[in-house]
Amino acid sequence: MKKRKIKQSRRKFFAKTITAAAGAIGGIGLTAHSCKSKSEEHEKVTLLSQDGKLVQVDKAAITPASPAEARKGIPGKHFVMVVDLSRCRNARKCIKACDHHHQLTPDRPYIKVLRMQDNPASSPYWMPKKCFHCDNPPCVKVCPVGATFKRTDGLVLIDNHRCIGCRFCMAACPYSARVFNWGKPKPQKTNHPYSPETSIPSQIGTVEKCDFCPDMLRQNKVPHCISACPNGALYFGDQNSDSVTNGSETVRLSTLLRDKAGYRYLEELGTQPNVYYLPPANRLFPFKDAPEGQSS
Repeated sequence: MKKRKIKQSRRKFFAKTITAAAGAIGGIGLTAHSCKSKSEEHEKVTLLSQDGKLVQVDKAAITPASPAEARKGIPGKHFVMVVDLSRCRNARKCIKACDHHHQLTPDRPYIKVLRMQDNPASSPYWMPKKCFHCDNPPCVKVCPVGATFKRTDGLVLIDNHRCIGCRFCMAACPYSARVFNWGKPKPQKTNHPYSPETSIPSQIGTVEKCDFCPDMLRQNKVPHCISACPNGALYFGDQNSDSVTNGSETVRLSTLLRDKAGYRYLEELGTQPNVYYLPPANRLFPFKDAPEGQSS
């Protein structure tokens, strides 16, 4: 009888312990949720869908992928960008949208708009430049800790929790697309844990770059720079479906590149970039020099 009572008392003890632990865990979750203000719980974010429609979603519902999920990529996709140089007039809205979304400081933008001139007889033009998300990325090959990696959907990302700040990737990148966090990053405003798909919160002493906004892509939305461009100069889409959009129009990627003589910058290097350019022919705007300090 005593042994049976001892067994029963042990069962009750463990049952009470498990119940208490579950209650504690539930209490933690409830406390974390209750710490949010009413404005945070119902804050809306306006996003642009790939069919060109503006939609509103709860900010709290946007949860980043875990580091393990972020390394895999979105199945069946191969993302590309097309930049129409005839439409760019250095409005810099893409830079502002990118800086705001990634909470960047002005000294380390992911996007640069360069003043270009092919020869003395031709007119200058503006060229937006960011990470090219190469299919043969030299940055990935030189990273000693696997912090920068290539995904199945064409994106090249950086895991700042792995980055040791050696800057080998910056030396290997022929496009100078990466920036280094020398100083203290801007105070981060996020309720979510870090993910390579959001690039926030930033880490001092690590490398960062344009990431094609994979957190947006998981919601079937275009990157922020695409929707911010007032002239439709930036197209984004899936190479596998042969379609790209600039927010106002959706076109076939193959037709756009063929009819407008699309090319890839420094393609002779063999990096196989996933960013294409359309020549600055029949420009929508006459060239104007940017105010001092606004041309990257």
